[in-house]
Amino acid sequence: MWRSTRLASLVLLLAATAAAAQDQRRSGFDDMGRDTQAMQKDDLANPGMLSALEGETLWNTPNGTSGTSCAACHGDAATSMKGVAARYPAYEASQARAVDLAGRIDLCRETQQQAKALPREARETIGLATYIGLQSRGLPVAPSDDPRLAPVRAQGKALFTQRLGQLNFSCAQCHDDNAGRHLAAAPIPQAHPTGYPLYRLEWQATGSLQRRLRNCMVGVRAEPFSYGSAEFLALELYLMDRAAGMPIETPAVRP
Repeated sequence: MWRSTRLASLVLLLAATAAAAQDQRRSGFDDMGRDTQAMQKDDLANPGMLSALEGETLWNTPNGTSGTSCAACHGDAATSMKGVAARYPAYEASQARAVDLAGRIDLCRETQQQAKALPREARETIGLATYIGLQSRGLPVAPSDDPRLAPVRAQGKALFTQRLGQLNFSCAQCHDDNAGRHLAAAPIPQAHPTGYPLYRLEWQATGSLQRRLRNCMVGVRAEPFSYGSAEFLALELYLMDRAAGMPIETPAVRP
């Protein structure tokens, strides 16, 4: 009996070790300095929480000509929005296309609140997206398995490996081939989108994944895609696929 128990324990240990060795993915958090990590871990010091608090206010405030609030339809966000950010982008049947979380917020504003769509980086959009994302913090990224997203996934993978701009560089060359190295003094992360919207010290603001992608495109001297474009949605979906199973960190803090 003792030998059987010991053998079973050894098998479980070997399986766990093999799984850990196979998954060598790292959050951008792991590459940050201790001060930045401490800022993210402390909700009282994390500046991204200001956007989340603003989002909470907006969640409970009537808006648009209908005078409807998000809470009036969805109730307590801690319950109704738990896990939502972890599965976007998703296929929106009413639009016959993929939408990301910011796009879904806009659809709710237009259809339920009868309010105008907001710019992607508007404080209201970022605030609501951050507040909704906060409800999934600690939960694993769980991309939608809707088969209608297959062509979007394929497009995202192709864009991730496509060379762009005057520097003729692809996302994969930085974040797959050179992850863990440094570009000047900055560490090159694996580019997992687990913390968005996140507070970036460079921006002195909370911003979206698409804002960061635009920064990257400008960095390689490429014409950036428009906010909300099909290309950015495809890249978002592919990046979420790469991060499947990793915990949501929203709102993260980065340099």
